[in-house]
Amino acid sequence: MKPKHLKYLWKFYKDKKQWLEQGGKITRQFRILSDYADSAGIVKGHYFHQDLLVARLIHDHNPKRHIDIASRIDGFVAHVASYREIEVVDVRPLPKSEHENITFRQADLMNAQDLGQTDSLSCLHAIEHFGLGRYTDPIDINGHIKGITNLVSLVSKGGRLYISFPIGQADEVHFNAHRVFHVTSIFDHPSIQQHMTLQRFDYVNDSGDLHLDTSVTEVDKAIKYGCGIYTFDKSN
Repeated sequence: MKPKHLKYLWKFYKDKKQWLEQGGKITRQFRILSDYADSAGIVKGHYFHQDLLVARLIHDHNPKRHIDIASRIDGFVAHVASYREIEVVDVRPLPKSEHENITFRQADLMNAQDLGQTDSLSCLHAIEHFGLGRYTDPIDINGHIKGITNLVSLVSKGGRLYISFPIGQADEVHFNAHRVFHVTSIFDHPSIQQHMTLQRFDYVNDSGDLHLDTSVTEVDKAIKYGCGIYTFDKSN
C-alpha cells in the first residue's frame, strides 16, 4: 500500500461498516484504496491516441487491403479488426486468434518480404525497435533504415503509409529499449524522399496530449519523448 493512499483508509472502514450494517456478507477482505481518487480511465499517452486516431483514419479511407507491421495487438490491431480485416506481420510469434478479421504472418521486416503490395500499411511505435535485439530480432544498427525501405516497397502507387515513433530533440539510441528521432529525420530517408508525400502529421507531446493535423514545425521545440504520427501517400 502506497503512503499516499493511507488517507483513504477511513473511507474503506466507513464503507465496510455500512456494508455490514445493511446485512452484507464479506467472504474475504481485499482492501483497495488506490481507486478512490482515480478518474474513469486514461485518455492520454502515445498508444491511446495513435491507436484510436490511425484506426479512424483507416476507417475513413476504406482501403481494399490493410497490412500492419508490428503494432500493438491489444490496441491498434483490435480497433481495426472490430470493423474490417487486417493482416498482421511481426518478428515474434502470435497465438492463434479466434477473431476472423485478424490474420497473421511471422516475418522480419528488416528483410524484404513477399507480401504483395497493399494500398494501406501501418507500422505504429515499432520501427524504433528494429535491429536492437529487444524482440529477438538480429542486431542491426541500420535496422530502422532497412525497415522503412521495406515498408515503402510494400505500398502500392497511390497507397497510404501510417508510421509513428518516438520524437525528441535529436536522433538517439536508448539501447536496447528504442530509438528516438528528431521530428524531421524521417524526411531524410531516401525511400521517403523518392516515393512518399506527407498527407498529414499529428503528434503526442511529453504530457501525453494529442495535437491533431498540425505541422512538423509546430512541434514543441523542447519535446523530449513525444510520438510523431505520420500519414504518407505514395506518389510514384
